[in-house]
Amino acid sequence: MTTNEMLIEIERVLVPYLIDVGWKLLGAIILWIVGGWAINLISKISHDGMTTRKVDPTLIQYGDSSIRVALKIVLVIAILSVFGIQTTSFAALLAAAGIAIGAAWSGLLANFAAGAFLIVLRPFKTGDMITAGGVTGDVIEIGLFVTTLNTVDNLRVTVGNGKILADNVVNYSHNAYRRVDLKCQIANGVDPRDAIKWLAAGVAKVPNVLENPAPQVEIIEFNAAGTLIGVRPFCHNDYYWQVFFDANKAISAVGSEAGWPVPAPHQVMHTRVA
Repeated sequence: MTTNEMLIEIERVLVPYLIDVGWKLLGAIILWIVGGWAINLISKISHDGMTTRKVDPTLIQYGDSSIRVALKIVLVIAILSVFGIQTTSFAALLAAAGIAIGAAWSGLLANFAAGAFLIVLRPFKTGDMITAGGVTGDVIEIGLFVTTLNTVDNLRVTVGNGKILADNVVNYSHNAYRRVDLKCQIANGVDPRDAIKWLAAGVAKVPNVLENPAPQVEIIEFNAAGTLIGVRPFCHNDYYWQVFFDANKAISAVGSEAGWPVPAPHQVMHTRVA
């Protein structure tokens, strides 16, 4: 067989194959583009529908993520079928790969399962301020695998859902108000009853301190420096730090106006003459 005949034979066999592959590749690209557009459209319709029905934002975010993941898996299977790969074989391969991946990524799957439980049990929702997994901050998103928070010092922290579910969760936003715990040390010689009266009046004037329940101002202990008084106003969680700092200023102002001496340890020494 001459060189020209070989080239003709190669061209006869190769060209139809390349044309077939080219059409399949073009079909896969078109399917990917159209499928991506359809996924975005379905996700948007679902999101708008849940928003219209005033579904909890946490459920909306979780639903959007779940729908996108599921539809993209379907799209990938459809693209593989364009290239002639049997979906039944792919499903078996996917199941086998799932076992291997499940063993290797057990932590990731545990986070996924924990995310589902967080949605069902709802110990917190998007926008709540919580302490979970050793992090304190506002919940930005409860995702499929992780929960995202913004801390009080404005850091973005991502915590695995498994770690959150396995730990204690403190939700500061759930109840209508919380208590601010402060202390005031007064010196020996200052009447604790007068001090309590003046401190209660001063703290009650702090903005955003609740009238009901009223601030708690009581004696905690007696020590060498005098009397330690607990000052405990109540406020909504949104105003916690404002009340914390302003109440401390109010305590200082009350002490200055009343002319209280600086507390210092007081000791009485008895000298025994032989």
